[in-house]
Amino acid sequence: MLLTKAESIWRAGLDGVYPGNLVRRSLKIREHIVEFSGTERVSKIGDLNKKSLDFGSRPRFLKNKFDLSAYERIYLIAFGKAAPAMASGLMDILGDAVRGGIVVALPDHKISIPKLRVIEAPHPFPDERSLAAGRKILALAREAGPRDLIFILLSGGGSAQVCLPLSGISFEDKRCLTRELMLRGAGIAELNIVRKHLSAVKGGRLAEAAFPAEVVNLVVSDVVGDDLEAVASGPSHWDSSRYEDALAVLQKYGLWEKAPSSVKKTISGGLAGRIEETLKKENRTFERVSSFVIGNNATALDSARRQAEQLGFKTVILTSSDRGEARFAAKTYVSLLINLAASPKRFKQPLCLLSGGELVVAVKGKGQGGRNQEFVLAFLLELERQVAAMRTVRSGLWHDFQKDGFLSGRDWLAASLGTDGIDGNTDAAGAWASPSLLCKAREQGMEAQHFLDDNDSFHFFKKAGGLIVTGPTGTNVMDLRIFFLTDKQGK
Repeated sequence: MLLTKAESIWRAGLDGVYPGNLVRRSLKIREHIVEFSGTERVSKIGDLNKKSLDFGSRPRFLKNKFDLSAYERIYLIAFGKAAPAMASGLMDILGDAVRGGIVVALPDHKISIPKLRVIEAPHPFPDERSLAAGRKILALAREAGPRDLIFILLSGGGSAQVCLPLSGISFEDKRCLTRELMLRGAGIAELNIVRKHLSAVKGGRLAEAAFPAEVVNLVVSDVVGDDLEAVASGPSHWDSSRYEDALAVLQKYGLWEKAPSSVKKTISGGLAGRIEETLKKENRTFERVSSFVIGNNATALDSARRQAEQLGFKTVILTSSDRGEARFAAKTYVSLLINLAASPKRFKQPLCLLSGGELVVAVKGKGQGGRNQEFVLAFLLELERQVAAMRTVRSGLWHDFQKDGFLSGRDWLAASLGTDGIDGNTDAAGAWASPSLLCKAREQGMEAQHFLDDNDSFHFFKKAGGLIVTGPTGTNVMDLRIFFLTDKQGK
């Protein structure tokens, strides 16, 4: 059954990016030397020989190695959906070398890690616990001195979990504005441009608080292109955006005129030069910061690919960089599958297409769902439209699906899920669809377009039986999509 095979593939993808294992695979320790194996340093500005940063003659950092004995104290700060597992993995490696630290976990994440303080904070919308987390993390960073090392473990979700507005901006104003941007379909990069310019933590300001301590960022990326400015809004990485860009985002989504006065005052002050910009690349703070991406969407796709090949599929990874509106993306994928299915010379064995990235949804209805469920529902509707346009339908399109499969006997399945196990405002990770699900929905008299118009993909798939429910996975590397094309016997 294709669904069983799809499930084994997406679970392999999730297993491939389990954060604790990513940390353990990436870092090795021998005596007091920590080495990053198989992981390239993606950012390091400056070097330790600069006189302006001469805190001692003993070298601490050489290529991908750290000499832990060169530091007086070692701290750990972790936040984002993968924080607990990342912190546990790093503590397995460093153990007694760590003086202490803070881990921000999602509520009800009952964990205890020796020597580390665990703080609960929510996602996707921050609350008072997020404020407390921001204050405590900044306080710990400011305690560190020039001979100290701080490991900062970052993953998706950190922007909401650690939230501390700039002076003059109320927490409620910032939260409401962020929510409105999300509901209007703003992408993660756009969201972060605004959040960084309203934050005392994001946009490099956490690294600034830690300076002149050495900072090592370990990152599980949830953004297209592994843009370190965007993961958790770049708290310990420079920011290339400016107040002008934040203004442009708010204007794009019709929110500038409606923005709270405290937000307008801050952005206007930044534009006039009265309020400092986020930290830029040339800031001396980053001469003491190194960053390593230890896992991303491509990592998950590669693990999924290996599983698909073991199951006998000819497997192609299309991209790890999907972006844009879910409904528009669905049209592209339908066209691709129809063209492949109509090319018998190219169809010599079961085909599995894999892709990833992160789409968005412009919410206009009152229903429940998320970008993955909406993508699959839009995929179904677009599939019906394109196939109907190619055929003269006499016996009924839905009958053709049930009787003959898809396009001359081809069978298919499409699935899309969030790797964090949460899709939108639901407890589902995503959804799957196949010819049998399509027929079941029609037999029940379900009007798919009505559900899509109301952004209610969750209830469509709840009734039709296509929900993917994993529960929180403890990781976050955007989304996975799986597409099968086989003959009617699943070959």
